[in-house]
Amino acid sequence: MSKLPWKSERPPLLLAPMQGLTNAALRASFIERYAPDVVFTEFVRVQTQSRKRVAKADLTDIRAHSAEVPLVVQLIGNSAEALSEAAWRVQEAGCEHLNLNLGCPYGRMTTGATGGELLRDPERLVELLSSLRQAISGSFSVKCRAGYHDLQQIFQLLPLYEQCRIDYLILHPRTVEQKYAGQADHQLTAEVASRTFLPVIANGDINTAALGKRLLKEAGVAGLMLGRGALADPLLFRRLRGEMSDDGQDEGQRRAELVDYIEDLLERYLVRFCGERQALMKLKDLLNFIPDESLQRDLGKLKRANTVVRFRQLLEGFARA
Repeated sequence: MSKLPWKSERPPLLLAPMQGLTNAALRASFIERYAPDVVFTEFVRVQTQSRKRVAKADLTDIRAHSAEVPLVVQLIGNSAEALSEAAWRVQEAGCEHLNLNLGCPYGRMTTGATGGELLRDPERLVELLSSLRQAISGSFSVKCRAGYHDLQQIFQLLPLYEQCRIDYLILHPRTVEQKYAGQADHQLTAEVASRTFLPVIANGDINTAALGKRLLKEAGVAGLMLGRGALADPLLFRRLRGEMSDDGQDEGQRRAELVDYIEDLLERYLVRFCGERQALMKLKDLLNFIPDESLQRDLGKLKRANTVVRFRQLLEGFARA
């Protein structure tokens, strides 16, 4: 059996792949400061028209990962041959943990359906999964929606996942058609966990320590994947482990924590990205995921800053407000 990317002493907390957001600089910050058990790349597009299959920049990022925290590379594509070749290239680059994206609601490429669109064709899905399983010597997982337009489709998909010998399942209990509307149905997550021998990782709307702890206690899941909730509050990993108080901090403490978080990312982004403008654009994208109503006026000022000097001035004022 393939080795899971986490240790078994405690339920793992995974940092979700989020396109345009969970870049190498952000992953490094989270690893050093907030201690997720596993981190994922943004999805790596598998090219069907190029013999290289995986972009050079993606392979460079994979090779550069030196932290002890395991890195999982998430592939997105629609060709069994291309995905298998991409898996070999990723493993040659030093990563033994791979994941197939079956959940992105915006997954159509010019060469065909990818991501959540693949749930519309289970027969083809079996071909892709079987081919990848043969190509992957380490852990192999899928991150999926519960169905394309029907939440109950997951119970038709489960036997396919089991048959294709994936090692664990990351479930976002919405449909592809829902995109991010409504609420993730974690009663469904619990039912899925009770009906498969696969370790199930709960994903979707886990924005508070209270909800995460309840899922770990009552839903029978193996662990949690944190996405938007982690971007809004990176200390959620430590809160879930009981290393910090839950989500009841006052506004002053919340502001101080956010300033610490944003300052660290700013310095990393200035190194990672080409020029101040790109670094600020990437950071402003992240600010959109901080939901606190009382902070929106000051966050809006940060998002309008055109220089790093001005951004830092506003960030200093944000801390004192």
